[in-house]
Amino acid sequence: MRILIAEDDQVLADGLLRSLRGAGYAVDHVATGSEADAALASHEFDLVILDLGLPRLHGLEVLRKLRARGASVPVLILTAADSVEQRVKGLDLGADDYMAKPFSLQELEARVRALTRRGLGTASSVIKHGPLTFDATGRVAYINDQMVELSAREISLLEVLLQRAGRLVSKDQLVARLCEWGEEVSNNAIEVYIHRLRKKIEQGPIRIATVRGLGYCLEKIQN
Repeated sequence: MRILIAEDDQVLADGLLRSLRGAGYAVDHVATGSEADAALASHEFDLVILDLGLPRLHGLEVLRKLRARGASVPVLILTAADSVEQRVKGLDLGADDYMAKPFSLQELEARVRALTRRGLGTASSVIKHGPLTFDATGRVAYINDQMVELSAREISLLEVLLQRAGRLVSKDQLVARLCEWGEEVSNNAIEVYIHRLRKKIEQGPIRIATVRGLGYCLEKIQN
C-alpha cells in the first residue's frame, strides 16, 4: 500500500510518516498544494491524506483537480478548521473521510485501514486465497491458520499480490506500490523478495507464478 501525505506542518508530517511506515505502508510526503497536485497527476497511490490549509494551492483545489482527472483514490482530509461548511465542501468535492486537528494517531490509523479496504471494494480487513489468509489490520499472514513469519517488505509484497490475485502484476507495478520516492529497488531485488516469499507461502495449492519478462501472478492451483 502506498500513501501520499500532503501536510505543511513538518512536525505533524514526521509523526504521520513514522506511524504509517511503522504499520508497513510505503509513504511519500509533500508540503505544498502544488507539489501534491503534481504528485497525484504523475503517480498512483492507494490513499491520500490531505491537509486543507496547504500553501500555493488550497487542499480543496487539489481535491477538485484530482477528481476532475477521474481519479477514485480514497482521500482523508485533515484540517484545523473543523466547520460544517468545510466538511460539506470537502465531501461534495469527493473526499471520503474527514478528521479535525488535533487527532489521535491510533484513530487515524484505523481510518486509513478502513479507507484502504473501501478502495479495494471490501468491508473486511481479512483477505483469503485458498489456505492463505492475510489480516490487513494486524499485518500478519496465515497458512492453514498457522502464522507465517514475514518481513515488512514481504508482507507488503504479499498484500499487493493478494489484492490482484489471479491477475498479472508487473515488476514496475510492484516497485510503484512498494517503494517510496528516492528508494532504489532494482528488478533483481524484486526477484529476491519474490523468491523469499515463495519459500514461505507456497504450500498446497498456493503458488506465485512467473510470467517471464512480464511479472508475477498469485495463483490457486486447481486439483
